[in-house]
Amino acid sequence: MADVATSPQNEDTPKGLALAVTAYVLWGFLPLYMKALAHIGPVEIVAHRIVWSVPVAGLLLVALGRTRDLKAALQNPKMLGMACLTAALISVNWAIYVWAIASGNALDAALGYYINPLFSIALGAILLREPLNRTQLAAVGLAALGVLVLIVEAGRLPWAALALTVSWGFYAFFKRSLPIGPNQGFLLEVLILLIPALVYITWLGAKGTGHFGAAAGDTMLLACAGIVTAVPLLVYANGAKLVRLSTMGILQYIAPTMIFITAITVFGEQIDRGRMIAFPLIWAALVVYTIPMIRQMRGQR
Repeated sequence: MADVATSPQNEDTPKGLALAVTAYVLWGFLPLYMKALAHIGPVEIVAHRIVWSVPVAGLLLVALGRTRDLKAALQNPKMLGMACLTAALISVNWAIYVWAIASGNALDAALGYYINPLFSIALGAILLREPLNRTQLAAVGLAALGVLVLIVEAGRLPWAALALTVSWGFYAFFKRSLPIGPNQGFLLEVLILLIPALVYITWLGAKGTGHFGAAAGDTMLLACAGIVTAVPLLVYANGAKLVRLSTMGILQYIAPTMIFITAITVFGEQIDRGRMIAFPLIWAALVVYTIPMIRQMRGQR
């Protein structure tokens, strides 16, 4: 998913709301797609997501006439280095997400994305020394308590949820240092990852263990992985410019809520005692975090 901090808009527009909601709903349905690929290794799926995202993002950039920005980024060593870092983080995030869905841990994926905005607050306080108000402290504390409950009940870290939170949080953090538009930045990242992805897919094909071309259904799903990856990101990137930051902060709960519902009703995942305690704590944290944004929206109206 995407970082809400990309929106500079001071008012909501119908087009922006439509694009933003569309992006989050598409992300909410993504587990159904990934579950259909559960018999394929996460790294192979991610490699195809990268490869097939390049033409989708590239065609959009050509249509928008913004290829000049991408050329400038490729010639800037500092910008290229930062893009390598964000590309590595997003690829790790994708791999963990794919594994979580395939292995019956979709609830952990939902948990990770619920915690993400609160982790971003903590990250800003630690790395940027941004002061936390009482509301934010309470929200972060409740979320931390929820994670602690999971650790105590399960006897281990909910590593998939935490890894998704940390990888996406740092991705969003470092993404701010890329002084190019989100469409150009996404294409730059997948271009950086393209060669390793192609090498891995070729290696699997040479060993005879690759799934692309082995069966028509798998081939079609892998080839469409670029569309299901790039389209929501690009729709979000354009919608975020047309709505307020506070609005995006509320809309971002659509995707993990859909993942949570899908995990229970479609995938049949169970809510154990630890999750029965932890999820309400984290939902309470999100309510505490969201209330000031709702008040701000009402005040502006």
